[in-house]
Amino acid sequence: MFPKVIDWNQLDNELGRHFSTVGASALPTRLMAGLLYLQHLHNLSDDMVLEQWLESPYYQYFCGETFFQHDFPCHPTSLVKWRKRLGEEGCEWLLTQTIQAGLKLKVIKPASLKRVVVDTTVQEKNITFPTDAKLYNKARQQLTQVAKEQGITLRQTYDKACHELMPKIGRYGHAKQYKRMRKAIKQVKGFLGRVLRDIDRQVKRQGLTLTQKQEDTLNQAYRLLKQTRQSKNKLYSLHEPNVDCISKGKAHKRYEFGVKASIAVTAKESFIVGARSLFWSSPTGHFPKGVFILNG
Repeated sequence: MFPKVIDWNQLDNELGRHFSTVGASALPTRLMAGLLYLQHLHNLSDDMVLEQWLESPYYQYFCGETFFQHDFPCHPTSLVKWRKRLGEEGCEWLLTQTIQAGLKLKVIKPASLKRVVVDTTVQEKNITFPTDAKLYNKARQQLTQVAKEQGITLRQTYDKACHELMPKIGRYGHAKQYKRMRKAIKQVKGFLGRVLRDIDRQVKRQGLTLTQKQEDTLNQAYRLLKQTRQSKNKLYSLHEPNVDCISKGKAHKRYEFGVKASIAVTAKESFIVGARSLFWSSPTGHFPKGVFILNG
């Protein structure tokens, strides 16, 4: 994809609305958008795409540089913050420019956009295999951090008890001593419940005001304690609450942990013209219907 094919001025005008004019100036739109394009084109991480940018003059020219640079353009976390600030609308504009570039380069024809093929797949998330004991212990640790931030003195944090129990749970499972394993998991769950009730009691007694992040932490803990093996819409990851356990029927991997994604491509050239993540964790308990198709 040649740099001059993309209308960077239009992209800057559309994406500039997501950033404030107060405070320190935002990083150049062409730089960040170019890094995102290169990252997805070569399947690189945030750190790797910056390292490649520092070594490759082609990467730097694509991102708008006229002279070779010897320093990193930004911190890797800037890409994370930039993606969050863009949101779904900004990503759709990035996809729009790729379609426009495909039309200018004659990779696809306007007639190809009249008929597309839509299919679904699983977009795996970067989470470890979810186990009850690990989720209970991690939720308890997050609750103790909330108590520390609010200045709440807990009766007991159970850090030492869980430090001894967590390795035992793995050894019990390896030795097929499931009765002992279930008993230890029940103890860790009980510790989580005690810490949660202690925080809830003191917040109401002292009239403390929790931040949105702290309220979400408490709600996740309540959800963990309430869910059972047969529960629907289970919580598999604390940092990725929208992750679902999806069965794809593969022989080598029966279940995948991620979200359902819908991809729309042209029937002839297989050029991606639309994409949408479908979260199961919706108020209706169903996947949202339809997929956003960009027609250029």
